[in-house]
Amino acid sequence: MAANWEPVKRTRTFEDVLARIEQRIAEDGLKPGDRLPGERQLAEQLRVGRSSVREALRVLETLGVVSSQAGRGPDAGAVLTSRPDSPLTDLLRLHLGLTGLELREVIETRLMIEQFAAANAARRGDAELSALDDAVAAMERARTAEEFVAGDIAFHCAIADASGNRLIAAFMRSLRDSARRYAVEAVERLADTSVLRADHRRILAAIRSGDPEEAARAVADHLRHAYPALFA
Repeated sequence: MAANWEPVKRTRTFEDVLARIEQRIAEDGLKPGDRLPGERQLAEQLRVGRSSVREALRVLETLGVVSSQAGRGPDAGAVLTSRPDSPLTDLLRLHLGLTGLELREVIETRLMIEQFAAANAARRGDAELSALDDAVAAMERARTAEEFVAGDIAFHCAIADASGNRLIAAFMRSLRDSARRYAVEAVERLADTSVLRADHRRILAAIRSGDPEEAARAVADHLRHAYPALFA
């Protein structure tokens, strides 16, 4: 793998490193579970400082693309946890990762996007809803906050897919990946997820029955329940 890593020729630090890492992920066909070279090795191959590599990996970890692993030798290096979906989502991930979004900004944006997506999904009589059913089932089986959030993310991304708008679907995936830690923290604060599970069932029922107004209301109520402090 070392022969495939070309040095960074410009000196714009971690933005160039981030772009080169995502390029290698795509061109080498890396899959979730594959390991990237260690921090020191990457810095040497890309001919940049270790701080630039560290910052690039931090952004990718925040966005859910890699998971950092401590270790040396063959155990060194971050593990790939997901693949970038497309050039569009790569750009959105990069932008969101660099802007230091506050929780309020993330939730306000989600409210706007998801209300539209849910209403549009309800208007489409041919929307595929099996992914929503699967996500609801996954949340019902969840035993930890992380497992619940994984189902929650799948549910909300499936709503965006069902809206029929590919740009909304791509944006929602990027936004949800960047907000993953907020979601886990919210679930841990609530402890009891029964209200959130009921919200998901209500949203799904509104979409399935073709009621766009109720679908939009259900999304708004769901976000208020998940983040009560922001709607006080």
